[in-house]
Amino acid sequence: MAHVTTADVTGITTADATRSSPGAAAIEPGGRRLSGARWWSEIGWRYVVAAVMIVVCVFPLLYALSAALNPAGTLTGSYDLFRVVSAENFAALWDTPFWLWMKNSIIVASLTAVGTVLMGAAAAYAFSRFRFAGRRAGLTTLLLLQMFPQMLAFVAIFLVLLAVGDVFPALGLNSHLGLVCVYLGGALGVNTFLMYGFFNTVPRELDEAAKIDGASHAQIFWRIIMRLVTPILTVVGLLSFIGTYSDFIIARVVLQRSEQFTLAIGLYNWGSDERNAPWGLFAAGAVLAAIPVVLLFLALQRYIVSGLTAGSTKG
Repeated sequence: MAHVTTADVTGITTADATRSSPGAAAIEPGGRRLSGARWWSEIGWRYVVAAVMIVVCVFPLLYALSAALNPAGTLTGSYDLFRVVSAENFAALWDTPFWLWMKNSIIVASLTAVGTVLMGAAAAYAFSRFRFAGRRAGLTTLLLLQMFPQMLAFVAIFLVLLAVGDVFPALGLNSHLGLVCVYLGGALGVNTFLMYGFFNTVPRELDEAAKIDGASHAQIFWRIIMRLVTPILTVVGLLSFIGTYSDFIIARVVLQRSEQFTLAIGLYNWGSDERNAPWGLFAAGAVLAAIPVVLLFLALQRYIVSGLTAGSTKG
């Protein structure tokens, strides 16, 4: 049996007390506690910045929720937060096209997210695993395309869809499918380049081992690679969903009929008249519009938190 001295017991007790003390994070590796001035200069200011940012981010949300619960229907009457609490604005949304607009937004955003993930993953896999003529030029082109936002081409998008609609009405103006195609074309460059860097972190030995076992490129892509790159697929899909769900400019150019509107266009029309706008309905709709994004974040949280570099070399 090992002999335990009083000094060992004292050292263990001191270490446990140090780990359990509230100010353990303010102790240097050498065991010395940071002084007041040094603690503020190295650690304390971070808490102040975090508290200020939380207030800045949370206050607009509280203001919108207060306006949504205020039956007066004016923003000027919402200075006193939660002075009046009522669900009248939320109930009144059933008599408006709000739910049709939300359904349109969810359909367009979901199709765009799925299409973006599939197209970007296929292109990234080709650039990462194959060597072909024009590969370097293609990667350079994708990098340059990221410098120009899609909204710069909205005039050209309108003219192209106007011409395509004469031949294929399902892909022309006032078409959700046409809007999805526009989103897919604009997101392909940046997402392909983003996935390409992650695909390069997956060891090629996995591909070679699968080929020895008789797997084809399609089997390697769907059964091995796609499972190992789940984190980046989740991030790309989430960003694509959020971007298209809240987009206004491109959607406003493509969609011109009320029954085809998305949430961004419909809520904008409600707030276009500053004096007579139904601000209560607008705030209630904005609060409800945020729910799908929050639920999506919660559902995909474990994939996002797992990190973009986990998975390929484990096991």
